[in-house]
Amino acid sequence: MGILDRFGLQGQRALITGASKGIGLACARALAQAGAHVILTARDAAALQQVAADLAAEGHSAEWHVLDVTDSAAATALAGRLGPLDVVVANAGIARAGTAAEAAGDDLVQDVMNTNFYGVLYTVRAFGAQMLAAGKGAIVAIGSISGDISNRPQNQSYYNASKAAVHHLVRSMGAEWAGRGVRVNAVAPGYIETEMTKYAMVDDPVMAAKWMELTPMARAGQPDEIASIVVFLASAASSYMTGSVVTADGGYTCW
Repeated sequence: MGILDRFGLQGQRALITGASKGIGLACARALAQAGAHVILTARDAAALQQVAADLAAEGHSAEWHVLDVTDSAAATALAGRLGPLDVVVANAGIARAGTAAEAAGDDLVQDVMNTNFYGVLYTVRAFGAQMLAAGKGAIVAIGSISGDISNRPQNQSYYNASKAAVHHLVRSMGAEWAGRGVRVNAVAPGYIETEMTKYAMVDDPVMAAKWMELTPMARAGQPDEIASIVVFLASAASSYMTGSVVTADGGYTCW
């Protein structure tokens, strides 16, 4: 196998959570371009249907299923219907910021943890069980630099904690499953230009300017810049990697 062939995913089946927009959509398109049949999941059926139609129009193979990642039983049921997959990208997440730690109520904290941490855990556990039975598979979770640092100037201790939990879950599962044919890795993006970050990048130019000041590259990342790393971690090109968290943040965490 040539070096470039190792990045290919021809004949593989790849599931992406939160695939209707942002980083998840970019991952779905990138995995499809690498040759995978992509299985799109999110909560919005209409959006998923449109993405699947767009991918089909581009000559790619895609299907979609509604999935709320905070519903453990739903994840397990879908895994049972789909059978073993080759790749799972646990991307679905939410961003909540601006509330100081002492003012963060139970509803806010639980909402963030339910999606960002438990949603990843339920996804990886359900589909990972199928992979373990088959003795092969690659799982990629989308974490955040917020899992390794405390961002500024915004208050978001609960969000940071949810992403830190994802990173340690990946490290722990990567170690547990390393000898059983299933690799578990993550990407930790910095500030990426998506609908989820619009509240600051567009609506709060002062905060956006601060973020760029703290980023050596002085720009926000694009979703496809994260998706290309996901393809690498999903493919045989990263076959000796598991339990790794790959940072892609324009240098933010260097300072």
